[in-house]
Amino acid sequence: MRDAHQPGVTLRNRLQLTLIELKKADCLREGSGALAEWVRFFEHWREEETMSEIEHAPIREALNRVRELSADEEARRMAFVRERALRDEVSLLREAREEGFQAGERVGIQKGEQLGMEKGRLDAAQDTARNLIQLGVLSEGQTAQVTGLTVDQVEALR
Repeated sequence: MRDAHQPGVTLRNRLQLTLIELKKADCLREGSGALAEWVRFFEHWREEETMSEIEHAPIREALNRVRELSADEEARRMAFVRERALRDEVSLLREAREEGFQAGERVGIQKGEQLGMEKGRLDAAQDTARNLIQLGVLSEGQTAQVTGLTVDQVEALR
């Protein structure tokens, strides 16, 4: 493996990424030791009986910290406010994206209508110019003046 930003650096087998599906690992209950206890912690941190069986010191510290935060009314209120703010932000972004899409759609429709009308006017002017050319009554300059086309456009229709 190589680092994309530093191609000269080779990442040998010293770097390892392990993905663990907690629910599956908890159901299998394979192995013992720190990893198995961390899985139990993440899956059962609210269960006092299960947590009392865990001996691993870092997990005990994490559990104590969770209990401290849960017991502190201000910390719970702040967590609630933070979670609500994050949800509000997601909702506002979604609404803004939808409004932007709808506004872009309206602008696109208006531009399409405008381009269609301009194309229709040009086609009508060209048809009128062709008819006048076939009648041979007017000069190219007069035909251009009547239809709103340029003299070059009238000449191109001949």
